[in-house]
Amino acid sequence: MIKKLFVILFLIFNTGLVAAQERMAGDSADITSYSRGIRYNKVSYKQESKAFMAKKRAIISMLAKRNSPLLTSTDTFIQMCTDNKLDCYLLPSIAGLESSFGQFIAPSTYNPFGWGGGYIEFSDWDEAIRTVGQGLKDNYIGEKGASIEQIGSKYAESKTWAVRVRSFMAQFRDEEEKQLNSSNFAIEL
Repeated sequence: MIKKLFVILFLIFNTGLVAAQERMAGDSADITSYSRGIRYNKVSYKQESKAFMAKKRAIISMLAKRNSPLLTSTDTFIQMCTDNKLDCYLLPSIAGLESSFGQFIAPSTYNPFGWGGGYIEFSDWDEAIRTVGQGLKDNYIGEKGASIEQIGSKYAESKTWAVRVRSFMAQFRDEEEKQLNSSNFAIEL
């Protein structure tokens, strides 16, 4: 009961913060981003934050439904996907497959990803997310990118790893769609 109250308060508080940030930024906060010499389309802060807020809320919702201890690390998941240009649902989906979203791990490891056979220890969930996110980018995906199947062939011995990760990713996308279509998500400026 206390966990559910915490989750509800967490959702209410975070939604209010993003709504306030969006009201302050308005439509005038257009940006053009450059990364490794590639110019990306102009995107307003309001559009970008609404898209990321939907992803954040989808991750929060999925982790809350599964009573995941990773719930408090949602911002770290979002940060790693933006910093490393990863699909925002890749890391949480791997954690879902490898440890039921952090519920079944080797004692005191904070390792929900099965990283290093699941025995590499991290100081907390956030360190695990940052380390594995960077490790995926550097050692599995690289500059040219890689499919889930290519990642899976190096990451795990199971031939069904990629299919199961994709299944979790689809569940996150479905939840994102629900969040975007929810009347509670509409933010008036």
